Amino acid sequence: MKNLKQRLKQGETLNGCWLNLGSSLTAELVGQAGFDWVLIDLEHGAGSEKDVLYQLQALEHTTAGAIVRVESAESQRIHRVLDMGAEGVMCPKISSPEEAQKVVNGLHYPPHGNRGVAKMVRATGFAQNFAQYYEDARETILGIVQIETVAVLDHLDAVAAIDGVDVLFIGPADLSMELGIFGQFDHPRFKEALQETVNAAQKAGKSTGILFFNPNDYQTYHELGIRLIACGADATFVADGARSLAQKLNGFRRAFNV
Repeated sequence: MKNLKQRLKQGETLNGCWLNLGSSLTAELVGQAGFDWVLIDLEHGAGSEKDVLYQLQALEHTTAGAIVRVESAESQRIHRVLDMGAEGVMCPKISSPEEAQKVVNGLHYPPHGNRGVAKMVRATGFAQNFAQYYEDARETILGIVQIETVAVLDHLDAVAAIDGVDVLFIGPADLSMELGIFGQFDHPRFKEALQETVNAAQKAGKSTGILFFNPNDYQTYHELGIRLIACGADATFVADGARSLAQKLNGFRRAFNV
């Protein structure tokens, strides 16, 4: 564990990015780059649950903590990635306190949730460390719910107040789409929703996160109070690097008339 939950509680800002290629090699490359955390994306990424296992193994000896975004709040999806060794779980499109509670229930063992007990799994050192893992789980597993729907904006305080919801994570693309202002991140209504989310999290002693697309926006979101920060993805890094080099080579070809 890379202590993401405790570091956020202490007020640290944690920088991360997305992993959406389903590749253990790009996971390892990105993990070694210096990020505090990475998110393995099962909602939109190319990989399957089996690929998650390989990516977690690749990340273990890097500096990056591993969070997995599951497709839904179904407990079985959450149990699976935690048993594989994920340090945190993100669930998309939460619309109500009831849905947020369902996420938390999947994160934790009874009496705090309904996570099934399995000792012979990677997270517990294949049964060697189960007692310690069980004892520490409440303080180490990071629970993240995504603020992406219009409906949840009416319940931010209630969602943030749930024990086990550690981060309200804004999904700007989906939220702006639902607000009818897709991609307009400077729109007053989007900014208002951001501020409402941060206010609710701070009131409950929780953290706020966001994925943004321009690294130059870092200061804006940090000054707003957002501490779990994500920018970029392995697919973006590969695509940008490939395009940049191809454009440079094509420029040389034109210049030399070859």
